[in-house]
Amino acid sequence: MDDVCGLRGRLNESKIRTNAGLGSTTNRGVRELLTFHTPLDLVRERLPEKPVACVRPERVSIAATWFRDNFPGEVLYAVKANPSPWALDAMYATGLRWFDVASEEEIKLIASRYPDAKMAFMHPVKSRKAIERAYFEHGVRVFSLDCEAELEKIVAATQRADDLTLVVRLAVNNADAVYALSHKFGVSEADAPSLLRKARGFADNLGVSFHVGSQCMSPSAFRDAMDLASRLIREAGVIVDVVDVGGGFPSAYPGMTPPDLELYAKVIKEVFEQMPVAMNARLWCEPGRALVAESTSILARVELVKDGALHINDGSNGNLFDAAHCKWPFPVKAHRPDGEFEGVQQGFKLYGPTCDSLDAMEGPFQLPADIREGDYIEFGMLGAYGVAMQTRFNGFGETETVSVEDLPWTSMYAVVEKRAASAARRPARKSPRRLKVVR
Repeated sequence: MDDVCGLRGRLNESKIRTNAGLGSTTNRGVRELLTFHTPLDLVRERLPEKPVACVRPERVSIAATWFRDNFPGEVLYAVKANPSPWALDAMYATGLRWFDVASEEEIKLIASRYPDAKMAFMHPVKSRKAIERAYFEHGVRVFSLDCEAELEKIVAATQRADDLTLVVRLAVNNADAVYALSHKFGVSEADAPSLLRKARGFADNLGVSFHVGSQCMSPSAFRDAMDLASRLIREAGVIVDVVDVGGGFPSAYPGMTPPDLELYAKVIKEVFEQMPVAMNARLWCEPGRALVAESTSILARVELVKDGALHINDGSNGNLFDAAHCKWPFPVKAHRPDGEFEGVQQGFKLYGPTCDSLDAMEGPFQLPADIREGDYIEFGMLGAYGVAMQTRFNGFGETETVSVEDLPWTSMYAVVEKRAASAARRPARKSPRRLKVVR
């Protein structure tokens, strides 16, 4: 693949070769990552005993660069999707400076790592002390809310500060999302106008936000949500300074082929230009999955084959929460340390390593029929809500992290990469005039 956005060269400059074999060491923040060409190389060289997160920082760079260059507003990375330092560093290197944080720990992580970062505390429910420390100790000025009680907490905890950006989260339809997020947060249509008016009285800047649901498969969902926001703003009769369209931007998984991301950006831009907001109103988004999903795959080892099921060393209490509880269709492939697989594939149920009977993934996962103890299963597209969901239940859950250089199974950014490669190969036209180089 050609150098996309000039990032490959900068990333490679930080690699320190430790031997002449497949493994190398990569500097990434506070620790170093071993680097392998592919997960199979890792399996055959090291026979890892614990689950391994195989990470591809360049995929984060490509995704972040796409949002930076194509979303018509400010991009706030939703840290909860993957708070790994290597992922954060890759985003920061592309110029992203805004972060959507949902807890004090996320605030501390970003503040300690990037002194010039800007943070928005977008969890609609926060403790008073968390609000107070975010404001006075970490300089956070943006807070989300969806009820009057939370508004009162923010005002009191910040000692009636006059420099607050208060973002009212609206409840919107999540029918076009694979995973709905509309039941827990969001003020109702009936109560929104009153809450907007009250928040306006305490806000230096007033915002509206919503979440169309995780893995939203239709750009029109953003249009519908923004139209609803426009109606409620008119009804409230307030000036709005920020429109935050939240997350929900999709990634490609087996059986899920979303529309091009360009269509989402196009719809959002068109509707925003018609909204009844301040002339200088800002547009925000909070992508999580779309920025990191392609970057990581998880390697798990087969510990036992029994009764048509595979017992592996990772599961619902580790990196595979979504595979177990959300039935998410992650792509899989098998790796054998010595030799090749033979014969056909068959469907397997998977069990995780803990004693909990809920630690199971029904699948069926299509894998070689002759898979055996000591083989490995690679789960793709797990950069979002994979390592971020780990626990240490039953003493399991520890995961090693290595860097790999192969490509993900699928990509929402393949078209962008092809265009970049084509532009790089296109010869420059001679002209007596001064050339304008467009990047």
